[in-house]
Amino acid sequence: MSQLTVVARIKAKAGVQETVHQQLRKLIPLTLAESGCLNYDLHRSIDDPTLFLFYENWESRLLWEQHMAADHIKTFRENTEGLIEKLDIDLWTLEGNLG
Repeated sequence: MSQLTVVARIKAKAGVQETVHQQLRKLIPLTLAESGCLNYDLHRSIDDPTLFLFYENWESRLLWEQHMAADHIKTFRENTEGLIEKLDIDLWTLEGNLG
């Protein structure tokens, strides 16, 4: 299996972005402790404070799929129900590295 890179864009509804931000931050230590998580980096748009991005690397797609079924992800979904305008998740594989 090859390493998986995940780019997740989360667009919070206006007025609730700080609540979504707090919930996203709660995911970080729990996810970093998961088997196969290489990095789990949260970013926030400079131009749009309602837009967040996770840049993640996993040892395999299977381990990421297990992450997506984890209790803390389920809790996040429950705690942010109705607060997220849009969620896009893109999966990537590394095709080459000049380094």
